[in-house]
Amino acid sequence: MTVIGHPAAEGGVTSGLDPEQLEAVLAPRGPVCVLAGAGTGKTRTITRRIAHLVDSGQVNPEQVLAVTFTARAAAEMRERLESLGVAGPGNRIAAQTFHAAAMRQLRYFWPMAMGDMRWELLEHKFRMVGRVSRELGLDVADRDLLRDLASEIEWAKSSGLGPGQYAEAARRTHRDLPADPATVAQVFSAYEAAKVAPNGDRLLDFEDLLTFTTTILRSDPSIAEEFRSRYRSFVVDEYQDVTPIQQDLLDAWLGGRDDLTVVGDANQTIYSFTGATPTYLLDFTRRYPEATLVRLQRDYRSTPEVVSLANAVIGKARGRIAGTRLKLVGQRPSGPEPVFAGFDDEIAEVVGVVAKIRSLIRTGVPASEIAVLYRVNAQSEAYEEALSEAGIDYQVRGAQSFFERPEIVAGMRRLTSLAAGAAPPPMAPVDAVRHALHSVGLTESEPKGANARARWQQLLRLMEIVESIAGESPELDFAGLVARLEERSRMRHAPVGAGVTLSSMHAAKGLEWDAVFLTGLHEGSMPLGRASKTTEEVEEERRLFYVGVTRAREHLHLSWSLSRGEGRGAKRRRSRFLEALVPNPAADLDPLPERRDPDPDVLAALTAWRKDFAESEGISAVNVMSVSMIRSIATAVPTSIDELAKVRGFGAERADVIGARILDVIDAALPGRRRGETAGRK
Repeated sequence: MTVIGHPAAEGGVTSGLDPEQLEAVLAPRGPVCVLAGAGTGKTRTITRRIAHLVDSGQVNPEQVLAVTFTARAAAEMRERLESLGVAGPGNRIAAQTFHAAAMRQLRYFWPMAMGDMRWELLEHKFRMVGRVSRELGLDVADRDLLRDLASEIEWAKSSGLGPGQYAEAARRTHRDLPADPATVAQVFSAYEAAKVAPNGDRLLDFEDLLTFTTTILRSDPSIAEEFRSRYRSFVVDEYQDVTPIQQDLLDAWLGGRDDLTVVGDANQTIYSFTGATPTYLLDFTRRYPEATLVRLQRDYRSTPEVVSLANAVIGKARGRIAGTRLKLVGQRPSGPEPVFAGFDDEIAEVVGVVAKIRSLIRTGVPASEIAVLYRVNAQSEAYEEALSEAGIDYQVRGAQSFFERPEIVAGMRRLTSLAAGAAPPPMAPVDAVRHALHSVGLTESEPKGANARARWQQLLRLMEIVESIAGESPELDFAGLVARLEERSRMRHAPVGAGVTLSSMHAAKGLEWDAVFLTGLHEGSMPLGRASKTTEEVEEERRLFYVGVTRAREHLHLSWSLSRGEGRGAKRRRSRFLEALVPNPAADLDPLPERRDPDPDVLAALTAWRKDFAESEGISAVNVMSVSMIRSIATAVPTSIDELAKVRGFGAERADVIGARILDVIDAALPGRRRGETAGRK
């Protein structure tokens, strides 16, 4: 393993780097492995490395191919490189996803390798899987079955498996199958056959793009030589997430060369179910014994308190990945301690989380800098309802992407038609765009009707994006604005909403917020019940939890509930991942000494008050207090705001809003009796 020094930074691409980042940037050409923990500046580091290689004359910009896993990440990489002056018009560095790079290469090399045989991209497997399933006598009315079959085919192909290898691999890896392995393999085989036309023409799915490009590069030396003379230096981001067929393609690109920089964090391996594996990252220095290995562990994202909890979470990891874990070192000033909150039921948890969100917003935290994260998307619905009733804007990440929504598709079609055909109205470009969108629903004032209003709000956001583009590039005419908007659409840049983000933990990877709420942290949800069959599955769930923790910059709130709904027994227990993490005693979880039974007068009075208060505020009663919470208060019979705040699930935020009223209700329910004396009786 090469050991190199730390030359002093003297401006340019090396300015403002810490010693480890500088080491990675200045490493010589050849194999370089950067183990980059969450928040350690990996994108900054790898783009500076590319810029250094170009500026120092070690490589021409057009000979660099940088690949990552999302169009958003590729776009960010291009923007960073452009800001460093090493990419842009006439000086282009290719930064693409694996699939985008393979598609471009396949379109160029296919005629050379395949002659007159033609191919088209099959963008979605669903319809083809449905067709062959129907021919095999399966229930094609079960759309979930068809989706699951398509997912299994995708996993198998990403793992480099054919139909004949599928069944055994599925059993060995404990796949959660939609049908017996033999049936899935049969559908897989029929699917592959259906993509080939009688004349030899083919439909290629996204996995085929990679495998056919790999096959062509390996089977035709002249094509391989042409490609390798073009691209000489490779950079792979998120290397812990590569699949076997992506690694095969990377090997074909390299052709035995070693001018390769990889960046990744095995602790953030959370996509094994799609075929991704950290093996290639973990084995990098074995494959390249002379590789430069750099560890980025200085966390610039999160406070030391959040970093300490993240280290504690991943410190419990088991297995091979645990042996390569990075221990983050917080670089930010100190902040609040993470908050742990247990609730009697899910409704109480949702209400408690929304109350805390409201409190943070009141203290100045922007709603757009707050995220509620959960394990599965179905958990979002309760938060959507509660946030709506609280008057707090929100956005659901992972829903239909902005540019795929019907009203936006219609608006884009209108704009591109005008840009390509008739001249736009004779007015300023932004005004011309606004005028063009009138015909698809962008009226001057908000219309009536839920559907019309939803369309108007989406088109208004499209208009805001146009205005933002025009502000950044005032020289653009109408056609230029539309072209830039189309580019934004292709790159799938979702608009940044102004509300609280609701997201699954998987969809939150790569993002960060000032305040993060990790919810539903009970057994069966974290780790997910069906993902607890093997140690490997549990460890991936632990890494997913770690990813959630490391999304928080300053405020971190972790919560769970002991039952699904009001009146149900406490059948749950908090997640095993929280063991030894929850403070003992924790202020949020330390209830008052409880009576054996609730005081019947207090119970009746609080129940009646809750109903009246909810009606006066126009909200549902459960968003005031749950039934189990009323029983807890009537059992503890608190005598002060501080005591009330300690009732399980109630919390300081709720006490601040309605605490005084509840104490008044208790006083009125106990005439002539001191609450303190009542609370002390058993």
